[in-house]
Amino acid sequence: MKIVAADVVVSSPSRNFVTLKITTDEGFTGLGDATLNGRELAVAAYLTEHVVPLLVGRDPHRIEDTWQFLYRSAYWRRGPVTMAAIAAVDMALWDIKGKVAGLPVYQLLGGASRTALRTYGHASGRDLPELFDSIRQHLEEGYKSIRVQTSIPGIKALYGVAAQAQATGERYD
Repeated sequence: MKIVAADVVVSSPSRNFVTLKITTDEGFTGLGDATLNGRELAVAAYLTEHVVPLLVGRDPHRIEDTWQFLYRSAYWRRGPVTMAAIAAVDMALWDIKGKVAGLPVYQLLGGASRTALRTYGHASGRDLPELFDSIRQHLEEGYKSIRVQTSIPGIKALYGVAAQAQATGERYD
């Protein structure tokens, strides 16, 4: 099996998400996330111009060999752009390996390590009554942990509260 194509997809309006899609000669595809907040287009360019040409013709099953090749052969020091690109290749190759094996990747990496995961809800409101309504709603949904955030009188924009205001049609800009 050989890699025959690797495509870089930049998507999402107003925010760039970078995805690497690797395709093999046997029709398997693997996806890897290369998003690096604030430098997405730098990673996309690095993948397109430097990494993709190196991938075509390689064996997708040689994941560690490919990782070492990309990590050690770079002329420039490895920084966040290079490492985001290498991580995307790594994820896409593991995705292919899982599809070929007919198993989810976590099974290939040793199986599940837990049966549940604790999460929290985010209760917010512009004032205390709205905040308490949000807290009650999260409790009814079964959350045992709730992050609580409310607006501050006189401050028009507050991280974490704007979504509540937008839901009612008001804006805090």
